[in-house]
Amino acid sequence: MSRRKMELNAESAGIAELGHAAQAEKPAMPLICERIRHYRSARAIEQKAFAAQLGLSANTVSNWERGRARPDLNLLPAICKALGVTLYELYGETPPDALLSRREHRLVEGYRALSLGNQYAIDKAVETLRFVQTAAGVPDIRQLLRFERSLAAGAADPTEFEQEAEPFYLYVSPAVSRADYVFRVNGDSMEPDYHSGELVLVEKLRGGASLHYGEIGAFIVGNETYIKRYEADGLHSLNRKYGVLRFDEEQAVYLIGRIVGVVSQADIPAKEEVEAYLTLHRAQHV
Repeated sequence: MSRRKMELNAESAGIAELGHAAQAEKPAMPLICERIRHYRSARAIEQKAFAAQLGLSANTVSNWERGRARPDLNLLPAICKALGVTLYELYGETPPDALLSRREHRLVEGYRALSLGNQYAIDKAVETLRFVQTAAGVPDIRQLLRFERSLAAGAADPTEFEQEAEPFYLYVSPAVSRADYVFRVNGDSMEPDYHSGELVLVEKLRGGASLHYGEIGAFIVGNETYIKRYEADGLHSLNRKYGVLRFDEEQAVYLIGRIVGVVSQADIPAKEEVEAYLTLHRAQHV
């Protein structure tokens, strides 16, 4: 055999191999077509009889089972009924009920056997238990009142100023548990203990309690609010460059409350935690 002939044969063999590979790369049959053929055969239903139940020709069903066409989505309920399968089975998917444990199956069956009134009672019990479970995961938060601007002067009682405040939320701590209000420090008169811009916790004094000499309090004097140290001779600043604030008997001076701490960034809960707290708070008061 000549060398040229051998080369031709080799080329011919290569062409044949390529052709064989091309034939092997047939498109995969759609899953829905395979499943229809599988269940129809498993139930020994003739193509013609199956097609008749669907109001179609046997040729249409044959095209499905050969992968040449797919059934219209509107036909799926009728196909499932004719084959005696669920839509999950037709698509080879696991139905949700199959994921339930035996115990869960018994609970579902028991629930379905109840009257509507008893089902409603179970629904409410589940809601209550979920609420309790959610509440256990929400951190302890306390709502205080925060003042963003100077309080109006001339009121007879500091509690009347509460309408000027906005809700403010903090994690519960010993100091936060005592506090009722949050004020912002303005200026450097109380440095080094209280810096300008810081938020301070104010405890409202109740039941005849009073501020003692040497304690820090929040006061309203005339048209201004102050954070000062209370002494016998007046209100003192911690910064020595400021003088003593004195007042006479004719001046209106009101004690808002005792300073019990400073708010740190770590005291402020995340927005999501506040929303959870408010949801639980509303549910408890329904």
